[in-house]
Amino acid sequence: MGSGQMVAVFGAYGHTGRFVVAQLRERGFVPILSGRDAGKLQALAASYPGLEARPASVDDPGSLDRALAGAAAVINCAGPFATTAAPVIEAALRAGIPYVDVAAEIEANVDTFAHFTDRARAAGAVIVPAMAFYGGLGDLLATAAMGDWSAADEAHIAYGLSNWHPTAGTRAAGKVSRERRDGRRVRYANGRLEYRTDNPPTLKWPFPEPMGTREVIGEFTMADVVTIPSHLSIPEVCTYMAIEAARDMSDPDTPTPAAVDERGRSAQTFLVEVVVRSGGSERRAVASGQDIYAVTAPLVVEAVDRILTGRTRTVGVASAGEIFDAPDFLRALSPHITLELHP
Repeated sequence: MGSGQMVAVFGAYGHTGRFVVAQLRERGFVPILSGRDAGKLQALAASYPGLEARPASVDDPGSLDRALAGAAAVINCAGPFATTAAPVIEAALRAGIPYVDVAAEIEANVDTFAHFTDRARAAGAVIVPAMAFYGGLGDLLATAAMGDWSAADEAHIAYGLSNWHPTAGTRAAGKVSRERRDGRRVRYANGRLEYRTDNPPTLKWPFPEPMGTREVIGEFTMADVVTIPSHLSIPEVCTYMAIEAARDMSDPDTPTPAAVDERGRSAQTFLVEVVVRSGGSERRAVASGQDIYAVTAPLVVEAVDRILTGRTRTVGVASAGEIFDAPDFLRALSPHITLELHP
C-alpha cells in the first residue's frame, strides 16, 4: 500500500487522470493534483478536501519543479504526450523520482525511448512510458504468454471492444499523431516501424467465447508496437481492432464516455487476446474487463507501487513487460480484469 506517500498526477482533472487520482487514494497514496488549468484543478480539489492543487505548465520548468516537490513519483496523464512527456520527464529527473505515463501515442513513446534511455540508465532513474490499456497491458500479456521463450516469430494483439467512445484527450492525441505521420498509417514489420499510405486490411479474428469471431481492422496499430519490441525479440508485431470500435473512433460524432456505475466507468467492455508464435508453436494470453480508460488507473498505480517498493527488474526507460514480473503483475490486477494465460 502507498503508506501515505505523495504521488504527483499531471493532468489530474482529465478523464483518465480522475480515475488515477481515485485509485491512488484507494491504494493509500496521497495524490498531488497538477495540470495546466488552475480552475479545473481547484474544482477537482474541492471534491477531495485535503488534497493539494499545484498548477504547472510544460512551458515553465519552475512550475513543474514546484508541482513535483516532495512527491515520491509522478504519473503523467496529460496528452498530447508529444508535448508533455519530455518536459515532465525532465522535471522527474531533476527531482530524482520515477516517471510513469499513460501515453498511447506511438511516436511520443518512440521519442521517450530514443531521447531518455541513456540518461535515465546513467542516473539509475526509472521511466515507464505507455503504462496503460494500450501499450502496457498488451506488453504484459505478450511477456507472460512468452513464458520461457527468449524470442518469437510474431506477436498478435487483438482488441475486442464493444464500442469506443473516445475522450477529448484521445481525439487530441490522435490528431497530433496523424499530423506527425503526414496522414500515413504505421505498422511494425521486419523488426521496424513502417509507414504506409494504403488502407489496412479487414479480417476476421476468432476471439474466445462469448465474444466469438468478429470482423477486425488489421494493422490498427497501437503503442504495443513500441513496448513489445523494446525488450522482446519479435520482428512482427501486429494489432487488430474490432470493426465496431474502429468505426466509433473514426466518427467525429461519437460521444465521450458516459458513466454507468458508482466508480464512473462506462458500459464499454473489452477483451484483449495476445497470441505469440514461434515455429509451429503458439502461446496465448487473454484479459477482459470493463472500460479501457478506467482500467488504466489500476495498471499505472500498480506500476508506481511496484517501483516504489523495489519490485522492478531494471532501471532506465523500460516498458511494463521488461521492468515487472508480468504474470505476477497481471494476477495483481484480478479485481479489475479477468485473466487467462496459456503459455
